[in-house]
Amino acid sequence: MLDDFFVRAVLAGLGLALVAGPLGSFVVWRRMAYFGDSTAHAAILGVAMALAFDMSIYIGTLVVAVSMAFLVSSLVARGQVMDTMLGVLSHSALAFGLVAISFVPSARSDLSGYLFGDILAVGRPDLALIWTGAILVVGLLVLRWQRLVTSSLNEELAMAAGINPKFERLVLSLALAVVVALAIRVVGSLLISAMLIVPAAAARVWARSPERMAAVAALIAAASVVAGLFSSLRLDTPAGPSIVTAAALIFLVSQGVRRT
Repeated sequence: MLDDFFVRAVLAGLGLALVAGPLGSFVVWRRMAYFGDSTAHAAILGVAMALAFDMSIYIGTLVVAVSMAFLVSSLVARGQVMDTMLGVLSHSALAFGLVAISFVPSARSDLSGYLFGDILAVGRPDLALIWTGAILVVGLLVLRWQRLVTSSLNEELAMAAGINPKFERLVLSLALAVVVALAIRVVGSLLISAMLIVPAAAARVWARSPERMAAVAALIAAASVVAGLFSSLRLDTPAGPSIVTAAALIFLVSQGVRRT
């Protein structure tokens, strides 16, 4: 009944939702929203690099996102004022990326796709890569779950238990870089952080434990994908922004539930 491209779009979005929920929960717990922005905005620089050197978009984006993750982690270790520093890095990375991509003529016509996503153009190789990456990141989070949760909620308790909070922060940073690389084709660099933060923020109302919050966040992200894509199909609206809009509406409903 549905065209193949729409089925692939739904599956790609669900793959992103699978990992965005748990990872987004850590972003919320650690107040890493600005970090998500800086890594996601740097993805545009990765796109420019990939196109200039005729390599995979995913590889170029991953290289730049991982570099940004290491840079931010080193700044945290040095005790830099992170809200200001991440704000500078976030907007500077986006500006450098947009300037760099302007030198690649073939990319100018596709710029909106890199900024806001082009999930309806996802092919079978993209789909396989998204699901492989998502499963690997989720597996990493499951294996290190207790260490990551403890270091996120109380670093002093983590050190007392023999956990290195700096290393766990680096693990999260690298996982976030991988998700940014995966999501560039789905929701674009400007909306990636929204897909991490909004479902996790909405899940807080229903959370009685970290595990439940991560699971509910993944379900909300999945519902946002399905609702956003169907509304995009019906209303002829951009798919990526429609997905984030659906997530925002779920967040507003959850806030109403909290007040009652």
